Amino acid sequence: MSAEPPINLPPPASGTARLVRLPGRLSLVLPAHNEEGNIALVVERALATLPDFAAEFEIIVVNDGSRDATGRILDGLVEADPRVKAIHHPHNRGYGGALTSGFRAATGDHIMFMDADRQFDIADIALLAPLVPAFDIVAGFRMERNDPFHRRVFAEVFNVTVRILFAVHLRDIDCAFKIFRGDLIRSMELTAPGALINTEIQAKARRQGATLAQVGVHHYPRVAGTASGGNWRVIARAMRETLFLWWRMHRYQPPTTARAARRAHVLGNAVVGTASVTAAAIVVGALRRLIGRR
Repeated sequence: MSAEPPINLPPPASGTARLVRLPGRLSLVLPAHNEEGNIALVVERALATLPDFAAEFEIIVVNDGSRDATGRILDGLVEADPRVKAIHHPHNRGYGGALTSGFRAATGDHIMFMDADRQFDIADIALLAPLVPAFDIVAGFRMERNDPFHRRVFAEVFNVTVRILFAVHLRDIDCAFKIFRGDLIRSMELTAPGALINTEIQAKARRQGATLAQVGVHHYPRVAGTASGGNWRVIARAMRETLFLWWRMHRYQPPTTARAARRAHVLGNAVVGTASVTAAAIVVGALRRLIGRR
């Protein structure tokens, strides 16, 4: 997120992706909540795929308070392969809490995260890998999002909001298929409990002057388990948390190791300020009319 716009690349045609091995050690973080029908398949697929892309890797699965058999299945996977590590949350901490636990445990030179619901294929790492040596963040964006219509509409509105408030120009801010430079993630104190963690990461990365490339990846229909991120209560909470994050970012100080520290986004300040004044004027006008009727 330097002064130059992020690079956006479409994926190569099927079967033409150039196999590039990542430098150093890779940590793959998989947040999982009630994914008993998916977790074993996702981990086994990662174990079969990642040796082509990293000489050393670890798979960190965060069982975020699952009430089904996810934890038991995960323990079996850990026992079968030492490259798989488990973190068990006794209670659900939310998507952001699960990712934060995984990031803290990660030891890789690069840290990747992916959802454990089989809507992404770890093999698409081949699309991101060529750019990893040149960028601090390589972010996937869903070319064809296989989600209900209302989730796609909300995602578009949210993407625009994030651009205005935080100057973060991602085509798909919440796409759960990203690779980060390990020390970049470790330099951040992340606090967002829910899906807003994606915005928090990108907003802080922008303030640090991090570089970004975006690549189209595939997105598949969910075939097992139930998605929870699209209900209206979750959406309302995300909107509230977005404003709180905007406020907290004014106190954010990039670390001294930041490549090119940047100030808070001026346009976001102007938009929130204008909206606040307008809302206050509407409330005052309504109160005056109410008092005048008495």
